Amino acid sequence: MPILITILVIFCLVILPGIRVVNQYERGIVLRLGRFHRTMNPGLRIIIPYIDHMMKVDVRTTPMDIPKQEVITKDNVTVNVDAVVYYRVLDPKKAVLETTNYSYATSTFAQTALRDITGNFELDEILSKRDEISSQIKEIVDKQTDKWGIDIENVKLQNIELPSDMKRAMAKQAEAERERRAAVISAEGEKAAADAVAQAAGLLAKTPGGIQIRTLQTLEKISTDPSQKTVILLPNDVASVLKNIK
Repeated sequence: MPILITILVIFCLVILPGIRVVNQYERGIVLRLGRFHRTMNPGLRIIIPYIDHMMKVDVRTTPMDIPKQEVITKDNVTVNVDAVVYYRVLDPKKAVLETTNYSYATSTFAQTALRDITGNFELDEILSKRDEISSQIKEIVDKQTDKWGIDIENVKLQNIELPSDMKRAMAKQAEAERERRAAVISAEGEKAAADAVAQAAGLLAKTPGGIQIRTLQTLEKISTDPSQKTVILLPNDVASVLKNIK
């Protein structure tokens, strides 16, 4: 009986505290007496209590919001820009040993890169070249975080907030552009119609009696109502055609 009690005490004080479960999406970093010992893969693991210390590192892709950054563009316009960074831990050992907080370090560096890169573009370029700006930010941040065992999978610019006066100016510019396009389309339509009329007139002029026939057709259309009286002055050539018809 005392032996059984002793075994239970040893189990509760030594073995039980040393049992760890590492999930499929985690890796365990074991420090023995303060020094790196090994990396544990997923499963049921046992460490030496009071001597070993294990830290779990999530190795899944993690989205991280970059808060709004006030940026002065190349053409001296102040805008607020935020982004999202997708990163993943490739080397858990480096992530734990090379920085005190790899997530915070990545976020801080991404904020700096966001301000630096967007500040090199003009406002119109920031609005139209989001993918190019995102690629440059990704390249810079990925290069820095590589020594921390972090892989930057993607960076996406999200919201670009403009000053209120700039929004009004852009709205007026867009409205003026729409009016200009409408005027151009209307002018092109009138030009096409005038060209068609000119071509038709040319064909009628070349056809013997064409103009006279066209005149008669017009008279037929405007005289559908018996009570309507229309007085038309006809040229001599049209009058001669009418005489011949009789």
